[in-house]
Amino acid sequence: MRAARASGFTLFEMLAVILLVGIAAAAVSIAVTQGLASARVRAASSELADALRATRAQAIVRGEELTFDVDTRADTYRNVKQQDVRLPKGLRISITSAKEDQPNDHTGRIRFFPDGSSTGGRITLQSGKRQWHVNVSWLTGEVRVVDTVAAR
Repeated sequence: MRAARASGFTLFEMLAVILLVGIAAAAVSIAVTQGLASARVRAASSELADALRATRAQAIVRGEELTFDVDTRADTYRNVKQQDVRLPKGLRISITSAKEDQPNDHTGRIRFFPDGSSTGGRITLQSGKRQWHVNVSWLTGEVRVVDTVAAR
């Protein structure tokens, strides 16, 4: 008579399955982490653009010139309520603006005028290799967010 063979899985088969599950979990966690970082920067760039638009709108409503200041050393910007807004950890900010709107080596400024126009400029948010540009048109004061990775 034949001996009854035990049914089930071998230790090797169990280890192989556990290894595959671990690899799949690691791949998913990396994708989720990158997605969260991207969403965080996208949200920060939208908030920055909204703050610029609010400053432009207030300049028009009040009938006076208003400024939007960016501090590249502290990674902050000053909103229309004159409150400093700090960017999320891991984000860097830089600004390209007119020379006369740079009071020092770490501060840049965009001015908005009562007619809706501005001095124009570009504010860049960076996280790793990803960059988002918030462009301000000098003629119309229009604010537009551009994801430079998606534009390529």
